[in-house]
Amino acid sequence: MAVSRLRSYSGPAVLSFGFRPFFLLGSLYAALSILLWLPMYVGELVAHSAFVPVDWHIHEMLFGYLPAIVTGFLLTAIPNWTGRLPVRGPPLLALVVLWLAGRAAVFFSADIGWQAAAVIDGAFLIAVAASAAREIVAGRNWRNLKVLLPLAVLAGANGAFHIEAHLQGTSDISRRLGMAAAIMLISLIGGRIIPSFTRNWLVRENPGRLPAPFDRFDTASLAISAVALGAWSFAPDNSVSGMLMAVAALCQAWRLSRWAGERTLRDPLVLILHLAYAFVPVGLALVSASIFFPDAVPAAAGLHALGTGAVGAMTLAVMTRATLGHTGRALKAGTGASSIFVAVLLAGSLRILAAFVPSGAVIDIAGAAWVAAFSGFILVYGNALMTPKAR
Repeated sequence: MAVSRLRSYSGPAVLSFGFRPFFLLGSLYAALSILLWLPMYVGELVAHSAFVPVDWHIHEMLFGYLPAIVTGFLLTAIPNWTGRLPVRGPPLLALVVLWLAGRAAVFFSADIGWQAAAVIDGAFLIAVAASAAREIVAGRNWRNLKVLLPLAVLAGANGAFHIEAHLQGTSDISRRLGMAAAIMLISLIGGRIIPSFTRNWLVRENPGRLPAPFDRFDTASLAISAVALGAWSFAPDNSVSGMLMAVAALCQAWRLSRWAGERTLRDPLVLILHLAYAFVPVGLALVSASIFFPDAVPAAAGLHALGTGAVGAMTLAVMTRATLGHTGRALKAGTGASSIFVAVLLAGSLRILAAFVPSGAVIDIAGAAWVAAFSGFILVYGNALMTPKAR
């Protein structure tokens, strides 16, 4: 359904589709926020935020960077799902400005007040959810309404984050709830695109075993993961939560194994999707282990496997593929793409290691790899995002 091409657009190319400004600014912010976080972590830089430094870091990854990428993806995918025109031009610019205002409001929340910051910051996700819901309902694309549930949870967790941080001095439930929403988004969207892209490549390049189609096992895995993540969000030290997370990890690992990822070694653009998703069962397993064996497995290991690993690598993989496909480039990972994939996988792996072996050097190297991955994305694909589609 190519309705989006039926109406001419004469504005700036960067505002012609949602993925363009949000992938560009999101990747820039991913790199910039870690460049700010590393000196904040050691007390060499002080933000004007009402959040304590670690909360600012968590918030801006979960509720700053991630929503930008999710928005870019949804605003680009929904027209294909519904056949309706995409959000572009001034309405898209308004969303971009609202997202930027949220980032500034959070950074200067100590100056403008936490309530004002919460309202400005929270408005973006509400606007995105409302826009997505309107388009999906108008297009009668009912089966994709389920994507809005984790998006709504993410928006609610963002509001709760501001309230918790103000009342308690730091976030608690809301940070885990935000992570839970992020992992469910990855599970839903990844469960659709990974087998699909893998099947397309295998049929063309490596005939043989294909990914298993979506079935009841996938539905059960998603349900178990949602229950486990919900239990962990509200009862992070409970043995029942730990058991549920262990079961969810096994289900997600088995789910991933059904997608024939080991047969995609020759195509980094497909392989990275499988490697990124692998951080989901690893993270769930580490969270479970930290509940039962807190002296041996730090809680930070699971959090960074899910955050730096799953969220970081999956969003970068999706951004790269979507940028190539929607700007008319060949779906092929060159040296630049392969390099940023290696960098983000290294960042996720080292950040897990740093939880077990506390070391400023390991954290710095992980941070440098993260910055290299996302600044590298801008260097490789920035021009494609800002210029008209290749013919």
